[in-house]
Amino acid sequence: MSERDSIEQEEIHSKVLRAGRRTYFFDVRSTKAGDYYLTITESKKFTHDDGSFHYKKHKIYLYKEDFDAFKENVIEMMDFIIDEKGQEVISERHQKDFKKEEDAAPTEESEEVKSTESFTDVDFDDI
Repeated sequence: MSERDSIEQEEIHSKVLRAGRRTYFFDVRSTKAGDYYLTITESKKFTHDDGSFHYKKHKIYLYKEDFDAFKENVIEMMDFIIDEKGQEVISERHQKDFKKEEDAAPTEESEEVKSTESFTDVDFDDI
């Protein structure tokens, strides 16, 4: 049996998620003992100045005994992000007119911070 046949037998079910320059691969695979596990691969495309490109890949192996804890942690982190920042995507890369809070109109507090930042400490022993 060739190496390719072995890989094809090992892959049971696959799904792909394309997200900009990143692609996520979710693959159910089989162990030698015939049990299943999940691999999650992130592939990111990088383009060189000459137009050529390469991919960087990162892979996570997730086994059944870790599913519940992994799922709970992912859901908790996603819920935290949505609760804190909402559903709207805020990103300089995604929105050309995006302005950071620091770039917005100055408030009294930000003016006060600026004035103390420009203060020069004077040592009166030098006078």
